[in-house]
Amino acid sequence: MRLLFVHSDHLEFETTTEAGEGLAETEGVPMEGRMEDCVTAFVSVETEDEADLDAVVENAADELRDVTDRLNTRRIVLYPYAHLSDDLADPDAAKTVLRNLETGLEADYEVLRAPFGWYKTFEVSCKGHPLSELSRHVTSERRESDESPERAPSEWKMAFPDGETVDAREAKRSDRVSDDMRAFVAAEVEGETASAGERPPHVELMRDKELADYDESSDAGNLRWYPRGKLIRDSLMEYVDDLAVEYGGMPVETPVMYDLGVRAVREHAEKFGERQYRSESGDRPMVFRPAACFGHFSVMRDMDLAESDLPLRLYETPAYSFRRERRDEVTGLTRQRAFTTPDMHTATRDVAQAKEELRAQAKLALRTGDDLGLSYEPAVRVTREFYDGNEAWVESLVEDLGKPALLEILPERRHYWSVEVDFATVDRLGRPVENPTVQLDVESAERFDVTYDAGEESRHPPVVHCSPSGGIERVLAALLETAAEREPPRLPTWLSPAQVRFVPVGEEHVDYCDALADDLESAGVRADVDERDESVGERIAKAENDWVPYHAVVGDREIESDDGTDGPGLKVTVRAEGAEREMTFDELKSAVLADVGDLPNERRYLPKHVSRRPHFTSR
Repeated sequence: MRLLFVHSDHLEFETTTEAGEGLAETEGVPMEGRMEDCVTAFVSVETEDEADLDAVVENAADELRDVTDRLNTRRIVLYPYAHLSDDLADPDAAKTVLRNLETGLEADYEVLRAPFGWYKTFEVSCKGHPLSELSRHVTSERRESDESPERAPSEWKMAFPDGETVDAREAKRSDRVSDDMRAFVAAEVEGETASAGERPPHVELMRDKELADYDESSDAGNLRWYPRGKLIRDSLMEYVDDLAVEYGGMPVETPVMYDLGVRAVREHAEKFGERQYRSESGDRPMVFRPAACFGHFSVMRDMDLAESDLPLRLYETPAYSFRRERRDEVTGLTRQRAFTTPDMHTATRDVAQAKEELRAQAKLALRTGDDLGLSYEPAVRVTREFYDGNEAWVESLVEDLGKPALLEILPERRHYWSVEVDFATVDRLGRPVENPTVQLDVESAERFDVTYDAGEESRHPPVVHCSPSGGIERVLAALLETAAEREPPRLPTWLSPAQVRFVPVGEEHVDYCDALADDLESAGVRADVDERDESVGERIAKAENDWVPYHAVVGDREIESDDGTDGPGLKVTVRAEGAEREMTFDELKSAVLADVGDLPNERRYLPKHVSRRPHFTSR
């Protein structure tokens, strides 16, 4: 089926003559009609739809619901339109589809259906915004059911670094675990989520701080990034890149879309849950990857790998990966359809080497929590078969993690991995958000025909998947919510869009503040000047609202104290201390650089003068 959607101020039609003998509908449909403020759906039913008319009706209804949700209207015109295809279905099949589509939508929408088999005059007024004209190709392929067969439940335990393992529910009641771990157990084991249905606080923070927001002209869940948010996002990506390369990851870049053929796409979708799109010709489904997995396996498959090359670590931060999230699942920075996840894949000689790589990479993931100031709660997930053969190793892994870990023992292998270590933060509503992850994959190398030369034979290498930080967007969500809990709220200095702000008392002090900001900028410090025509108090309040780590008011006294060596004596408000300190200019510079240390420190992304900065979100 071919569909053309037009968001219409109105659609009006009137039948004129029958299109052919025996084709025209004459009963149960109006011969003329008009609808205001609606979605007009021009419909061509095609030959391939006859394979399963019920399925094509269901899929078309889903597309209509998606489009009308995005356009915020509950009024639909169904208009038969043969000119969208040159491979039309039998007229009786087309009429059946249109009638059933109307019936299926009537409970939720006001529907006007134009009759099939007539020449008609019509007038349509298109609203003319970016989403006012959309096209879709719907097939009769039945979509995956949300219902899954009953599975044997997992066994849930709490593993402690001292080697003790107890029932997870029992551990939740003890004082040996943190409040965040209790929330993790409640969500994972008991299916309880505190404040379910509430929007997490980071959503308002990302808007209030002009970091990011939903783009209404894009698919639901896709974000646009403003300069402050892009600076933070770029800094986080650079941080993880540096960490992975330092560990031994070799950066590569692979395509974001693959043409796998119909059957392979379907199998890949079932395995990894990615989104499918049609190629430009419309005849082959394309797959947007869920992460860098497929690309890295493709690289490994085409290499001449020898045992001496292992462990081989390929690393990539793809521009975007994709997941088929439902509209009601999309939430701020924690659940999107397009996201950024640094990804490393390590081909290993055997399971023993893979286990040691997993241990080292789990500790690498834990380090990101320390560097970012985030508190991670670990979960170790293993199959029963793996656990029974590696119980002592699992105990030693938890000992290395240095904190209690939720232990899930799956009765059988349900995924491509035999063991997985996840790290979760808990948001301010008590909901865990899993982020860094490490997995031991015992299946994919064989599936993708990846081998290495082991002398007289070729072997499939076990592969360790690792995202040391997890999704960059989720990292930022956790950073924002952690920052908001601090007193006063603040981000780490290396991630603060402005690290130092000067507030000149009067216009005559602006040039001096400019020179100070330029000096800091040349030293690698992001500094700006709030020279707006507002009171000093209002500009100080702006620095506080922007979470600037260091700000100073500059007037005659500060300029006169400049002795030409250490710079002026400044009264600097240090946000982390919630207090004002007397500092020389050089001391201020040193304090900022000490905060940043060896972490990435991007240049300023916004103009130096606050007055020159536009508002990216409505007030």
